[in-house]
Amino acid sequence: MALLPRLRQLLRRPFSASTVAARRPSASQQRGDTVHEDALRAMLTDDPNDARAFHALAEIVRRRAAESTSPEDPLTAPPDEAAQQRAADLAVWSLAEELAGHPRAWRPLLELGRLSVADDPEGAARRLATAAERDPAGDALAEGLLILREAGAPTEALGLGIGHWRAREHTPEVGRQLVLAALEADRVAEARQHLESLALREGTEELRAELARTIAAREPTTPR
Repeated sequence: MALLPRLRQLLRRPFSASTVAARRPSASQQRGDTVHEDALRAMLTDDPNDARAFHALAEIVRRRAAESTSPEDPLTAPPDEAAQQRAADLAVWSLAEELAGHPRAWRPLLELGRLSVADDPEGAARRLATAAERDPAGDALAEGLLILREAGAPTEALGLGIGHWRAREHTPEVGRQLVLAALEADRVAEARQHLESLALREGTEELRAELARTIAAREPTTPR
């Protein structure tokens, strides 16, 4: 089954807040992974945006899902890498969906956006926007812009950033991502506008100088 239809099935499942960060037992789990997983889930219950805990737990469920596609019958051909990748992505999607039920969780929403941006760009944009709204510091917005840029969608990144950026309050990384998105969208004048907005944030002199050089390198030279 293609990834997007399966993800949509997961989204339609009834959700209970009591399942957030609750470990899903599996007979194939090794005890070391189980203890580690329980500890990571406890950490994410306290802080659903803990990057190290989230990525470590995602790696556990990803590895377990990929291993579960391996046939027990030695005469059966092993699944291809694409099947293992789909299984791993679905496992991480399920994990992120659970954790996203926390009212302060924005990192799981970023992962949902990352997994769906290729097949469902509109849905991904909504998830990234919700993540940005949940994070007053702007870290979620900066990462959301990077996700869209890496997906080859700088115009969509500009739309997300312009709608949510608060230059005086957010991390300067948001401004960097907006400038780079504007350049990738061939909007040099807009890149300069975002650079000017960065001046509203104290302590950005070095970053602004770096971005000014980047912009200058993209501007057409005037022949003499």
